[in-house]
Amino acid sequence: MSEKIDFLVFDATSECVRLQDNWTTHNLARIDHQLERFPLIKKSQICIDASGLTAFDTSGALILLGLIRKLKKNHKNHKKQKTVSIIHFKEEYQELYDLISKRLENQPARKAPRKISFLENIGQKTWGHFEQAHLLLSFLGELAVYFYASILQPKKFRLKLILGHMEDTGVYAIPIVGLLSFLLGIVIGYQGGSQLKDYGANIFVVELVSLTMLRELAPMMTAVIIAGRTGSAFTAQIGTMKVTEEINAMRTIGMAPMDILVIPRIIALMITLPLLIVFADIMGVFGGMVMAASMLDVSFYSFLHRLPEAVSLTSFFLGVGKAPVFAMIIAVVGCFQGFQVQGSGESVGRQTTISVVQIIFILILADAVFSIVFSMLGI
Repeated sequence: MSEKIDFLVFDATSECVRLQDNWTTHNLARIDHQLERFPLIKKSQICIDASGLTAFDTSGALILLGLIRKLKKNHKNHKKQKTVSIIHFKEEYQELYDLISKRLENQPARKAPRKISFLENIGQKTWGHFEQAHLLLSFLGELAVYFYASILQPKKFRLKLILGHMEDTGVYAIPIVGLLSFLLGIVIGYQGGSQLKDYGANIFVVELVSLTMLRELAPMMTAVIIAGRTGSAFTAQIGTMKVTEEINAMRTIGMAPMDILVIPRIIALMITLPLLIVFADIMGVFGGMVMAASMLDVSFYSFLHRLPEAVSLTSFFLGVGKAPVFAMIIAVVGCFQGFQVQGSGESVGRQTTISVVQIIFILILADAVFSIVFSMLGI
C-alpha cells in the first residue's frame, strides 16, 4: 500500500502554498486528486514555495499551471484581482515551466462549434447526396471504359477470379436462399390458403403461390438476401484493401483495381443471381405445395398438374429477367461504397451499412419501375 503524500499544502505561517515531493507523470493522478480538493484562498497576493520539489517534468508543469489558474480564481465575495508568484524554484524547473507556459499561451483559442440550423443541415445533407450521385456516375463511367476495353481484349477477363467469386456469391448462398424461399412459400400458402378454404377454392392456391413467387417475391427476396450477404461483403473487402493501402499498391505496379476488384465481381454476380432466383422459384413453389397438401387437401400431383396452366413461361422469364439488373445494382453499389472508405476500420463499417441500405432502396425502386413498365406493356 503506497504511503499518503501531501504534494501541496497551505502553510499558514509563511502564508504560502508549498509544493512537495515528485511532481512527475508517475504521481499525476494523485496530485490531480489533491488539486481538485484544494480550497480557494481569499488572499489577493499568493506565493507558491517550490523548495520542496524533488522532481519535476512536463506533466508537473501542466498541473502547476492548473494550480495557478485555480489560485487566481476569485471567491464570490472577493472582487480584487489576485496575483500568484513562485519562489525557490530551481533553475531547470523554471526553464521547463516557462517553456510549457509559453507554448500554451501561443496556442490559438479553440472556437466553440457553430450551431447548424435546421435548414442548413438539410442543405448540407442534400448537397452530400448530390456529391455521392456525381461520384457514382463517375464510377459508372470508369467501369464502362474498362468493361469495353475488356470486351475488345477478352484475355483481360480474369477467369479464375470470376469463378472464385461465383463460388462465394452463388454456391455458398444456396442454403440461405433455399431455406428462406421455402419458408416464404409456406407462409404465402398458409395465409392465402386459409382465405381460399372458406370459399371452397382450395385449388387456386396454385395460382397464388406460383405467380407470387415467380413474378415478384422470389426475385426480390433473393436480391435482398444477396444484398445483405454479398453486397456488404464487396464493400467490406474493397474497403479493407483501401485501408491497408493494397489498392494504392496495385496502382503503383500498374494493375487497374477496376479490372481486378470490380469487373470479376459484377460478371460473377450477373451469372449466379439468375440461377439463385430459379432455385428460389423451385423452393418457394415446393413450400407452397407442402402447405397446400397438409392444409388444403391439394395433393402434389394436383398441384403440379395445374402449375403449367396457372403460370406461363412469360411470368417465369419476367421474374428471372430482373436478375441481371438486380445483380448490376448490388455489385456496382457494393464495390463503389468500398472505394469510398477513408482510412479507418470505423469507415469500413459505416460504408458497409450505407452500401446495404442504398442497395435495398435502389432494388425496391427498380422493382417498382419494372412493375410499371410491365403493366404498361400488358404483360
